[in-house]
Amino acid sequence: MALGPVDIIIIGFPGNKFSGEIAPAIRELVENETIRIIDLLFVSNDADGVITSVRIQDLGRDLDPGLLEIDVATPGALDHDDAEELIEDLPRNSSALLIAFENIWAAPFVAAIHNADAFVIDQIRIPVDVVDDVLSFS
Repeated sequence: MALGPVDIIIIGFPGNKFSGEIAPAIRELVENETIRIIDLLFVSNDADGVITSVRIQDLGRDLDPGLLEIDVATPGALDHDDAEELIEDLPRNSSALLIAFENIWAAPFVAAIHNADAFVIDQIRIPVDVVDDVLSFS
């Protein structure tokens, strides 16, 4: 079985404000078999700059109860070492959600590349805000 490429996205929550809109969007992508969640990790940076990481399964229902309903394929794939990489990017008194996911939609394309005895030289992800800026000049 071919696998799709894996991405990790880091979503920041300034001031620790959570609206509850992210979990339903993730669930829809999983239900549509667009992505498969490998792992989720919640990270916080307190007022003193101390980084703390918590597995989503250990959060309880305080953050976003919908996150607890998402099937995670490999709990623990993301860990405190991944959280520590956020030290310079995560402002104090804020939080982040790390999401590792497989792009299931791309698996047939990956298989076709393999079957053609070809290989991917590079893959570049352009953030949506950059795309919006470029397209707004058109």
